Amino acid sequence: MRITAVGDCAIQKNLPRYYDGFDKVREYINRGDIRFFNLETTVCENCYPARHSGGTWLRTDKSVLNDMLEFGFNAVTAANNHCMDYSMNGFLQTIDSIKAAGLKQSGCGRSLAEAAAPAYIDTPDGRAAVISCTANYSPGAEAGEQSRDFPGRPGINPISLKQTVYVDREDFDRLSQIAAKTGLNAHDNIIRREGYLPPESKDELNFGGSSFKIGEPGIRFDIAQTDLKRIETAIKDASFQADVVLISVHSHQTEGEDKETVPGFLKEFAHFCIDRGAHAVIGHGPHLLRRIEIYKGLPIFYSLGDFILQLENCAAMPNEYYQKYGLTPEAGLYEVFRTRTKDFTVGLQRQREMTETVIPCFDIVDGALKCLELMAVELGFGMPHSRFGWPRYAPDSGILERLAAMSGLEIDKSGKVFI
Repeated sequence: MRITAVGDCAIQKNLPRYYDGFDKVREYINRGDIRFFNLETTVCENCYPARHSGGTWLRTDKSVLNDMLEFGFNAVTAANNHCMDYSMNGFLQTIDSIKAAGLKQSGCGRSLAEAAAPAYIDTPDGRAAVISCTANYSPGAEAGEQSRDFPGRPGINPISLKQTVYVDREDFDRLSQIAAKTGLNAHDNIIRREGYLPPESKDELNFGGSSFKIGEPGIRFDIAQTDLKRIETAIKDASFQADVVLISVHSHQTEGEDKETVPGFLKEFAHFCIDRGAHAVIGHGPHLLRRIEIYKGLPIFYSLGDFILQLENCAAMPNEYYQKYGLTPEAGLYEVFRTRTKDFTVGLQRQREMTETVIPCFDIVDGALKCLELMAVELGFGMPHSRFGWPRYAPDSGILERLAAMSGLEIDKSGKVFI
């Protein structure tokens, strides 16, 4: 079975019929039996903006789903930090629109069971399953289990993380003294005595909402065991029903200030999925390429970056977005984006690496990776605002060379990866 996949599609406007470069990209995508993308927006109307968003409140017309079909995609996830930008109504409209468009969707549902369930795609070469999850989401976006008394809660299939900050003994004692002197944890201490919190650990300190422990200085993320067990069960079920199992994971987390560096928990999670029967892990989220790893002979794409990037093409923004930058809606969209980007000098659209990506095309035969090719793609860095953001084949851009160095893999000029 052949798979093609792309990362984030922050699509905010309709596809030109047809822009230069479209045919080449579409042709490559359609080499796959399974053709996957991450929908980094909501498609809804007459919906309320949420109080908080995934950064920018992303919303567009459901007709963009037809545009994604024009590219040839047949599998999608909307499980990401923008899925609740327009509250529950916008979320439900989005997943209903995806279904109406005929795309197979995973990672979002009307209950946790539905959000966690694999999406199955039948092809002439076999059956594939896609399981999707996200480590980045607004509080309350997690789907809930159905019980005897209540229906499930709509939402995403979460990868819940506990962040622990490790410091040396001297800094730990200093933080403990500051917390004691200021009464930082006084409220927690009260409700702990009342039985609403578990006993406090002597080896752990809650300071300003973060958990501190003594150890080698740094930050560690740990995935909730209940979430890992749910993913494991989904992989087991999918392996029974399908020939190929794919995992999609959305994650913005970093370790340090280099966004290209893969955080430890994400590597552990990807290995966990392969160890339990998945055939590939497709990552997205940080809006740039991260390395590719061949683990036990199977591919892990830690981030495929952006395939469509149109964050500044929103048709409207809620009042909260203007307030964030000290403006009112009367200022207009141009002024709020100008303010946010410091006269259009900063932001994702001004960073070349955020506009460079690859489209992997790989074959899984009898559970093994047989071949892997990459198409280098760029999104029009430096082009006029009206034309920026659409993917174009970029054979001489240096993207493949940069990714090869990052991944420690040999990739030739045609995009063939030597595995």
